[in-house]
Amino acid sequence: MLYFNRKYFYFALILFFIEIVIAIFFRDKFVRYFLGDLLVVIFLYCFIMSWLRIESTKVAFSVIIFSFVIETLQYFNILNALGWENNQIAIIILGNSFDAMDLVAYTAGIAIVLWLENRKKVLRS
Repeated sequence: MLYFNRKYFYFALILFFIEIVIAIFFRDKFVRYFLGDLLVVIFLYCFIMSWLRIESTKVAFSVIIFSFVIETLQYFNILNALGWENNQIAIIILGNSFDAMDLVAYTAGIAIVLWLENRKKVLRS
């Protein structure tokens, strides 16, 4: 179950650096918010797949459920409830505002992951 997959790890690293570039240099709504959220679920998927040997659909659905839970916590202002509304690290990790388009971005990101994984299986057979 625990192992190291170099390809997924490299993809995760690349996506992590792309996310940093987006966070630092982009201010427009599409790239920063939609594309950034789409890429973050792909990053999480690749990061998990780089360390665990688990069926890809299980990881993909786990990542999207996790993302939806975080977005739901934003809807209920979890940072304010915990007294963390001024904690920059908590704001970066959990976010601080609900946006239904984030759910669309997460879904699109996981759809891309599932499509690519399915395509990879078809090409191998």
